[in-house]
Amino acid sequence: MAGSASRITLWGIEVFLATAEEGSVSAAARRLGASPSAVSQQLSALDTALGTVLLNRAARPVSLTPAGTMFRRRAQSILNEAAMARTELARQDLAALSQLSLGVIEDFDAEVTPRLLHGLAEDLPECRFLLETGASHRLTGQLLARELDMVIAADGGAVPDWAEVHPLLEEPFVAVARAGALPRFPTRADFAALPLIQYTTRQLMGRQISAHLMRENLMLAHRFELDSYHAILAMVAAGEGWTILTPLGILRAQRFLPQIAVHPLPLAPLSRRLSLVARRELLQDIPAQVAGRVRGLLPDLVIGPALSQLGKPAEAMRVLAASPAV
Repeated sequence: MAGSASRITLWGIEVFLATAEEGSVSAAARRLGASPSAVSQQLSALDTALGTVLLNRAARPVSLTPAGTMFRRRAQSILNEAAMARTELARQDLAALSQLSLGVIEDFDAEVTPRLLHGLAEDLPECRFLLETGASHRLTGQLLARELDMVIAADGGAVPDWAEVHPLLEEPFVAVARAGALPRFPTRADFAALPLIQYTTRQLMGRQISAHLMRENLMLAHRFELDSYHAILAMVAAGEGWTILTPLGILRAQRFLPQIAVHPLPLAPLSRRLSLVARRELLQDIPAQVAGRVRGLLPDLVIGPALSQLGKPAEAMRVLAASPAV
């Protein structure tokens, strides 16, 4: 009988994939909550079980051998099938799901997220919910690392092969200046004469804004690059310059509304999309159901207040229809 060291285990496969994705044993250990020695032992056991070396662990970063490249494709499928099996065995219907890890963009945390969780708690009476809020890029990274089951975040480009995407909301970028600082119908030149207070390019939204300014050949002087809606709008209200944000961002710092004026972007239109993203097919129809519940909340909790408080610049906000399986 073969010894335990010659068996292929799901844990060993997960350790292999984490090491391949992270590029080092220590980084994989941090991601998995294990010790580096435990990760190394699992990798060695998997090599023994398969009769070949999958990773060149002497390289920096760790690299796949030809056998490792071939096995990686199968390994991902094995973990996906195992996750699907766990989901199917854990429930005969949606109401029997026992745990759901959800990541939600910070822009939703005041209104949408509490109502969403309340509704999900009614749909899933036996489920324990784990919620993470944060920036889109961080949530997407946690989904990739299997720390979250699904995330609601801003679209960041090409859709990975492993993901299913459920569109939710499109919102325009708008210009914000201190009330009275600009004419009622300001031009591009009026904005260019003021310093820009820029949303940080360390995050996806800031990079999207910066790339659009470059496409528009608009080089604006800016001394401040911040990652807080409240801090940015406080500086705008104090007359330090103007900024580019979205209606959701402005509504998160509503106390500054009496001191600011919101204008359509004085450039070609720019918008961002928010979507729910999950690993393809692992949770069966649950991501689509959660996305449907979010869409139902958006008109009253997001679009209505934006139109009421920001007016015409927010008119391009719209709920996105459910797409065919993506």
